[in-house]
Amino acid sequence: MKIEKIWLTDDSVWIRTEDGSEASELFADYPRLRNATEAQRQNYVADEYGITWPELDEDLSFEGFFSQKPTNKLYQTFISHPELNASAVARRIGLSQSLFAQYISGIKKPSAERLEQILGTIRAIGRELAEI
Repeated sequence: MKIEKIWLTDDSVWIRTEDGSEASELFADYPRLRNATEAQRQNYVADEYGITWPELDEDLSFEGFFSQKPTNKLYQTFISHPELNASAVARRIGLSQSLFAQYISGIKKPSAERLEQILGTIRAIGRELAEI
């Protein structure tokens, strides 16, 4: 995919491919970009694969702009809290990391009981951190 143009608006980053296709990503969907200043957002570098904000430690692939985004509760939890380590949460629950990644991405759907176990584990981690 060849990118012709990259531009920022108040709430999004946009790209245009050489064939004229346009797509955007909302800053609100990426906590580091959501909480960044305008100057920090403007301080990006791009290569043939995507956009990087070195100061923010955030990367977006160009292919991702055109892919379907998961909207399940687990995905929203992990995207809203990048401080959570999905692999560590999976280990704590006793789930394989690949299965857990499939739950987060929406490829597989956990049962109601499994979802509550996962969310309960995340809540327990929050309580433990609050006690520090």
